[in-house]
Amino acid sequence: MGDGGGRLGPIDHIGVAVASLDRALAFWRDALGAPAGPPEEVASEGVRVAFLPLGESRIELLEALGDDSPVARFIARKGEGIHHVCLRVADLKTALEDLKRRGAEIVPPEIRIGAGGRRIAFVHPRSTGGVLLELKEVP
Repeated sequence: MGDGGGRLGPIDHIGVAVASLDRALAFWRDALGAPAGPPEEVASEGVRVAFLPLGESRIELLEALGDDSPVARFIARKGEGIHHVCLRVADLKTALEDLKRRGAEIVPPEIRIGAGGRRIAFVHPRSTGGVLLELKEVP
């Protein structure tokens, strides 16, 4: 991408929308033996999340905090399942500028604070062939 400042890094995580974080953890953590970090509430996104490190990447389990959450709307339309793919970028602002120049539709608000206090942004599935893409700034 562009001049390198917004270069895409590895997959940070795959987000999985779940109706119940506790029930999902019973499978991912307990049945599969994947380690899980403590659940975290991300009020800006209307979700409670837990990350499970798996090798170089992670699974992020997302539970809606209310019916107006984007995750609740996703589950109502499509059911539980893969919600998004998150890629790391060194410079989020540069990455977004480059993507917009190339015609990508960025989901407003463009830059927000996600889990762990990291700066994130989302690229609309219309721009990616049907996949919600999260970009996470990891300098």
